[in-house]
This record gives sequence, structure tokens and C-alpha cells, in this order.
Amino acid sequence: MTASAPVAVTGLGLITASGIGAEETWRGVCEGRSAAARDPRLEGLPVDISCTVPGLDPARHVGRRSPLMHDRFIQLAVVAAREAVADCGLDPETWDGARVGVVVGCGLGGIGTMETQHRRLLENGPASVSALLLPMLVPNMVAGHLAIDLHATGPNFVTATACASGGTAIGTAASLLRDGSCDVVLAGGTEANVTPLMVTGFNQMGALSRRVDEPEAASRPFDQDRDGFVIGEGSGVLVLEREADASARGARIRARLAGYGASADAHHITAPEPEGTGVTRAVEDALAQAGVGAGEIGHVNAHGTSTPLNDAVEARMLRRVIGDGAAVTSTKGVLGHTLGAAGAIEAALTVLALERSTIPPTANLGCQDPALELDVVTGRPREEKIEAAMSNSFGFGGQNAVLVFTSGN
Repeated sequence: MTASAPVAVTGLGLITASGIGAEETWRGVCEGRSAAARDPRLEGLPVDISCTVPGLDPARHVGRRSPLMHDRFIQLAVVAAREAVADCGLDPETWDGARVGVVVGCGLGGIGTMETQHRRLLENGPASVSALLLPMLVPNMVAGHLAIDLHATGPNFVTATACASGGTAIGTAASLLRDGSCDVVLAGGTEANVTPLMVTGFNQMGALSRRVDEPEAASRPFDQDRDGFVIGEGSGVLVLEREADASARGARIRARLAGYGASADAHHITAPEPEGTGVTRAVEDALAQAGVGAGEIGHVNAHGTSTPLNDAVEARMLRRVIGDGAAVTSTKGVLGHTLGAAGAIEAALTVLALERSTIPPTANLGCQDPALELDVVTGRPREEKIEAAMSNSFGFGGQNAVLVFTSGN
């Protein structure tokens, strides 16, 4: 694979359990303070902790009719996308919408709406079910709603690669720019699956932390006592443009998306392939497309779910491919695992780390697993000039997405 022309990141938006807006999220991850807490919606379940967005008022933050029209996964994406577009300096009222694409990663769609409406059906009969059930439920509608909201009439679709969905969306969006299909793409991910059914499903699989009595200490990426993740929600959106176009209009280039690698483990429906063969290939392809050597990666925003198997496989792969020169962090210790949104949120945080020469710490890393030979940042942010960084996302089904970013300076 030969190196490709970098794509400019000119805007970003975030809404996470650390707060509404990119600055609130950045502050939260740099403080290393977990957002996990007991969740009254999960009362009575074996695991009743989550990382949820505080203070979101759909009527105020999205629009008066939003509570009637949108599932929460759409509301989160609209907030993040509006911030990203405002950040990039483009105006949806004047841009050529036919040249603006939308690619959003989402694992499951409007599960909260589905659970609510199914309960109504069982308790009160068919007449009680909302006529908007399907438009609020199906995952593709998030891209459709962003197009409506932002007058974007170019290519428009959703990627669904489980916990890699956001990373897949960003990598796919870059190809739309490189092949000339778009001039601007809004790319990211969104998820709002903190519901009784979803939490029960993950718990039945053994994927969730059982530290329900100390939720703020439950998500512990790379720690020797890690026992699973804390489910979270959120959205991250990046505005991508060809670098030449961004420079021509005088845009601020926050970072460059230089490389994308994707692969499949073809091993197991949930467990990672033990030797990390698939994720290794995704990393090597991303590096090759970026024209960046493994030793040039100064920072890795790891998938780092806080599950025993995933952290071990990822750590061994990073040690073997990247070596010991990269400062590693997992922001899931603070934000929880946002599933289909994780890759996009973490890509945005990787951009901020490059831009600000600051690597956030991994929360709750009290004693690093001695078998995981990585330089994991912990305790406090590390100030370090970074020229190239990598963001990893790995999904159920063995679907992998790796993004390589380089400095915009």
C-alpha cells in the first residue's frame, strides 16, 4: 500500500459523559475522573452503573420538537455535528450541500425507543405505539437527520461495525474525499444504548464490570484487577476536507487524517483473535497509507476496554508492532465504553492530544498488569510534543478500524 494524500480535520464536536462540548470532554479526560455512577434507569439489574451525558435537554439543545421525533442517539449526534460545523468555520446556509457527505457510525440505533414502544404494545395494545417508532429506531436515520439539519445532500450513510463503527465511518469518509465524491464530509459516531435490555445483554456475556458498589473505580483499562467495561453513551463528529481545499479557504487544520486500516479477525463472534493477527494488519495498513513508520507513533489512544482479553491482545500487539516509544492511554476509564461512538470520540481526543501536545491519563490504573508491557499514561496528563498518533477501535465480530493522525502544525 502506498501513502495517500492526508485529509484535514477542520472541525470537531463532542458530547460525552464528561459534558456537552469538546472542551468539557477534554477537561474531564485530562482530570482522569471517571464519569461512572449508579443509574436509576437500571435499578434492580445485577449491574446498574453507567456513564451517561449530564444535562442534555433535547428541547433546548436540539429543538422544540426533538423529544417527539428523535431517539437519544440522534439527539447526541445532532449536538456534536452542530459543534463540529461551527468549529470548522463553514456555513450550512451557504455551502454547496451536494458536495457535503455524512458518514456516521452506529452499532444499534434507537434501542431506547424500541424498548419503550415494545412495553407500550404489551401493556396497552397496538394503538399506543408511536407512528414514529421506525424512523426513531433504525440506525440510518441519524445520517438522514444530520443531512436535514445541516443541508447536506451528498453521500449519506451509516457504518455498523459494532465498537469499531465510529472509526470505520471516519476512515470511509476519507475515501469519499480522496475519490472526489465530496468536498466536505461530516464523519463520526453516536450511541445511546444505556437501557435495561442492552445492559442485561452485555452483562449476560460477562463483558461488564461488576464493581457496582464503587462505580467510579469500575472501568480500569490495563489494570491487573480489570474485570470488564462500564457502558456509556455519547457522540463525536469530525469535519474532514481535502487539505488543499482547507488551506485554500484559510481554515484551521487541527490535524491530518493520514492513514486508515481495516481488517477482520475471522475468529470468534465476540473474543479477539489471541495472536492479534487481524489488528496487526489493520495497524500496518494504516501506517502504510499514512507513510508513517511504527517508531514515529508518539501516542496511541487504545481501544482499551478494561476487559481481560481485549486489553491483553491489544497490549501485546502494540508492543510487537509499535514498540515501547508510544505513550498509551485509554479514555474509556473516564467515559465508559460508548460502543459505536467510541472510535469517533477517541479519534477526536487523539486530534486534541496532537494539537495540544498533551496526553490524557488512563483513569483507575492503580497497578498495571505486569504482563502488559506498555508505557501507559496514568495519574495526570503528560505534556509531550507529538507528531503522529494512532486511534484503535475493535468490534464484536472481529471488525477492526485503525486511524493514524499527524500534527496539523
